[in-house]
Amino acid sequence: MNTLEMVASDGLTIAKRNMIKIKRVPDLLVFTTLSPIMFVLLFAYVFGSAIEVPGVSYREFLIAGIFTQTVIFGSTWTGLGMVEDLQKGIIDRFRSLPMAPSAVLIGRTTTDVLINVVSLVVMSLTGLVVGWRIHSSLGEALAGYLLLLLFAYALSWVMAVVGMWIRTPEVFNNASFMVIFPLSFIANTFVDPSSMPPVLRTIAEWNPMSALTQAVRELFGNTNPMVPPPDVWPLQNPVLASLLWTALMLIIFVPFAIHRYQKAVSR
Repeated sequence: MNTLEMVASDGLTIAKRNMIKIKRVPDLLVFTTLSPIMFVLLFAYVFGSAIEVPGVSYREFLIAGIFTQTVIFGSTWTGLGMVEDLQKGIIDRFRSLPMAPSAVLIGRTTTDVLINVVSLVVMSLTGLVVGWRIHSSLGEALAGYLLLLLFAYALSWVMAVVGMWIRTPEVFNNASFMVIFPLSFIANTFVDPSSMPPVLRTIAEWNPMSALTQAVRELFGNTNPMVPPPDVWPLQNPVLASLLWTALMLIIFVPFAIHRYQKAVSR
């Protein structure tokens, strides 16, 4: 077996181990899927009547933003898992096994993808219940889902680095929440940025989450072609902008995470 095959095989083994762990503690997955459902119901039925989006149903405008927020929060599983494994000494046990060092990170990030797939299925069904529909082709819809998973996968490598810096689950949860939660609201996820104050509007227009949300809306056909997006490059070219952000995170943080992991386990 060559090195690449060994890394892939070991990574899948770690991912299987992580999924078995979730199976034995299903509360984690249950609350992960219940949270976005709660957001959909709250915004659709409580705030939806008070928020207007020109030319499109607010519920259809909303779902792409919920999808984005869900997969972004789902990417924190990698960081949290790394924190827990380092704290409990599981990583030391992995070090004693004849496995590729990068397999632990590959397994963790692969687990994030699988969890996000489950979350997106649940969210899609919830969206259909509240009136969301896909108005584009099957290929474009699948591209929208794939783009969400790719972006979240890249972000999970960022979270892996953060998780190896922060050594307690409580601190990691607080730190990730303090960063991701404001970013998910200072964006076009739930409201049109044009209604925001100038400074916040600029942040929202250049926020990577806004580009991803806009890309998914366009791929799902949940935009009004008669109302063009703001005249800023990421929102005029959201699919390309999302792919560039994804590539940038992978190029920077995959080698950085592997280096950080090797440094962490060498202590």
